[in-house]
Amino acid sequence: MNFLSLAKQRCSVRNYQNRKVEDEKLSQILEAARIAPTAANCQSQRLLVIKDSKALEKLSKGVNFHEAPLAIIVCGDHSDVFVRPFDNKDMATVDATIVADHIVLEAEDIGLSSCWLTYFEPEIIRTEFNIPKNIEPVAIIAIGYAAEEKASPERHSKARKTLDEIVLYDHF
Repeated sequence: MNFLSLAKQRCSVRNYQNRKVEDEKLSQILEAARIAPTAANCQSQRLLVIKDSKALEKLSKGVNFHEAPLAIIVCGDHSDVFVRPFDNKDMATVDATIVADHIVLEAEDIGLSSCWLTYFEPEIIRTEFNIPKNIEPVAIIAIGYAAEEKASPERHSKARKTLDEIVLYDHF
């Protein structure tokens, strides 16, 4: 599948089959995350894979992950990151976001569905999983097999702003 078709096909799924994600597929997703570009190649991403039933129960205290059989907490390490020298902007959240995008696209490409979650209680997640202070949970990706029909790839023609509304050339 070409990239644009894959990107259009991917959508957030909030209803999953009670079916485990195979270890081989998880490995492919993690490899896609590993090779994601990061600022100055510092690779500040840290990934916490949640797949054990007890760990999923702990996760539910801080986020509605829609009972997916697998979740990945995508974090940025603020102690191991490129910092832009002009304004001291730390790129940990940027790095983690790029990695999260690789995760959801790889999941889609290998026949899984996902939901990118940012509506979660970071302190609960931090406490439940003993996440150190220098590590920031940025996103939680729920992953599994969809238990519902997925949204049409053609939805973007109506659900998205046009290029004329979002693209500027040479100046604002």
